Amino acid sequence: MTITSGGEQAQLHDAASTGVESRANDRSLAGIFLTPALLIGALIALYLYVHSKTLDSIEKRPLNRAFLTTHFIQHLELTGLSTVLVILTAIPLGILLTRPAMRRASPVVLAIVNVGQAVPSIALLVLFAIWFNVGFRYAIVALVVYSFLPVLRNTMTGLQRVDRSLIDAARGMGMTKPLVLRRVELPLAVPVMMAGIRTALIINVGTATLATFTSAGGLGSVIDVGLKLDRRTVTITGAVLVAVLALAIDWLAGLAERVLRPRGI
Repeated sequence: MTITSGGEQAQLHDAASTGVESRANDRSLAGIFLTPALLIGALIALYLYVHSKTLDSIEKRPLNRAFLTTHFIQHLELTGLSTVLVILTAIPLGILLTRPAMRRASPVVLAIVNVGQAVPSIALLVLFAIWFNVGFRYAIVALVVYSFLPVLRNTMTGLQRVDRSLIDAARGMGMTKPLVLRRVELPLAVPVMMAGIRTALIINVGTATLATFTSAGGLGSVIDVGLKLDRRTVTITGAVLVAVLALAIDWLAGLAERVLRPRGI
């Protein structure tokens, strides 16, 4: 029987832990490169599929580069601008509602915000179009209302989960409350907050597809043209582009989360 000393056991444990972490990092890095490779492959497959078809004059109009580029950019603008506005409003509000003076107001605010999430996305877009007007600007407002809840709730949850002892220790070191928030609470809440932002991004990519029905443009216009004209190639092209865009944005958000996540979390 071989007897292993405590020091040797600790070394073996550290080596095993290092090996597990190394394999986990390898899988994580493989995932980082796998997603864009699959997305590029999907785009190549779509290109080959479209060019294998004999397109008539009706199909060539929505499948030309200028038309697709214009509506792709519109979709990016709808998604990006609405998400930025959500971040600029929901995160400060979430921080405010976790402060002692405002905690009593949080159930009321969440109940109001829940209404925007409960209404179906197409209904929300149409209601905003009826109440205000159709077009890009009002679609942005509807997207902000619809995707506000995940960012707000995750901001509050992330801050509420921070260990109180860490906050007390920071205060004991002489840090002011704003400094504790900036250097302790927010960095530790980043993973949960980023999960909410990723959810909002995906919601906005999908909902922006419906914005075409309120004259806001986007890739939904490509799908709508294909359905109205009964052109399957056009419909498939629009649907694949929306799916690729959603997965690409989620992948980029995942990279941002890895960069912003504090070490050791």
